[in-house]
Amino acid sequence: MSDLDRRAIAVLRANDRGGYTVPTARLYPYQWNWDSAFAALGFAIFDEIRAWQELELLFEGQWESGLLPHIVFRRDDPDYFPGPGVWAAGMTPPTSGITQPPVAASVVRLLLERSPSALGVAKARRLFERLFDWHRWLHAARDLDGLGVIAVTHPWESGRDNAPDWDAAMAAVDATGIAPYTRRDTGHVDASMRPTQADYDRYVKLLEFGRDTGWDAAKIYRQGPFLVADPGLTFILLRADRDLLWLADALGIAGVDDEIVAWIAEAEAGVERLWSADAGGYVARDLRTGRAVEGLSSVAFLAWWAGVRTHDIVLRQSFERLLKRAAFAVPSFDPGHAAFDAVRYWRGPIWCVVNYLIGRGLAECGHDDLARRVRDDTARLIEGAGFFEYFDPETGRGAGGGDFTWTAAIWLAWASPSGARD
Repeated sequence: MSDLDRRAIAVLRANDRGGYTVPTARLYPYQWNWDSAFAALGFAIFDEIRAWQELELLFEGQWESGLLPHIVFRRDDPDYFPGPGVWAAGMTPPTSGITQPPVAASVVRLLLERSPSALGVAKARRLFERLFDWHRWLHAARDLDGLGVIAVTHPWESGRDNAPDWDAAMAAVDATGIAPYTRRDTGHVDASMRPTQADYDRYVKLLEFGRDTGWDAAKIYRQGPFLVADPGLTFILLRADRDLLWLADALGIAGVDDEIVAWIAEAEAGVERLWSADAGGYVARDLRTGRAVEGLSSVAFLAWWAGVRTHDIVLRQSFERLLKRAAFAVPSFDPGHAAFDAVRYWRGPIWCVVNYLIGRGLAECGHDDLARRVRDDTARLIEGAGFFEYFDPETGRGAGGGDFTWTAAIWLAWASPSGARD
């Protein structure tokens, strides 16, 4: 075990709040959905029971409808806005009213494959129904028209809050009339690394719209001011559906295969709606206007993670072109585009969790040279800067929050040269 391995374990332990982790102290003082799934990957390297506990506590926040919210509020912390009182979801424990990328089923499969013990089988079996209900909710509530692509009704659902993918659709959101509020994030992190004030006003407007419907998923989808098909969430769910099917077979769970297979087939056809020959990749599409987004985000390359190889040659060429424009892989947005910003959250910085998904997908689809580049760059970034939230793709400088849970987890589970497992 290297010194960085030990430091990564220390980060996970320090961010442990008694069975669940926070992404980092103060900046994100609650339990986040996909953060926790990645945290479980890290814990699994040195504490299998704790890894399963992370997921179990996350699903304590699941709604009866199947929605797994993007935040579970274990306590009301003044360091974060918007807190549970603003969301007013009426749940116990308190939660937000939107979801996040569904990586949990894929993580459960990975945990079970790494340790197919009686404990793992029992834990996975207990989580399966909850995972299935969440996937069913996503297909129903975020694809009401059966397009085979998953829409986000708030940028926060994508996990990529201020990505340029949302710029045009967000510009159409009228933020007038929102309740006064005070941001907390810029008190912890340099404002140049965070979404703008105009972004935040619109985030709050979308939150208030959802809250005013009583978090009615159909009303939000049909009437909300923001509805954008997201290649990131679509690809992550497609892969998660494949992994859910694997779990059903491995665990001997009957009566679900046909429905999951139908989800997979619908998505495999639907992702073609997001292909842009002009961009040479998969792009978001505004479902209110029908317009495709210009410019490639890193999530276009999650096609490999999802097992989609329809445009393999062109997508690889686009990926190689993107890598030539940055010193480190993989920038979250094309550095050659005018909207690129090397340090402002999801407008350019590298995120190790996305690198993990892209790198794993590249390896699974036979692009071993590119997979090694992504993995090696991830290791170099962490070795050079530490366990930051994200990294400048031009300089390798760490940005955002420090001692970040999912960065430490990805180091342990994948990037560490001394302990890489996948």
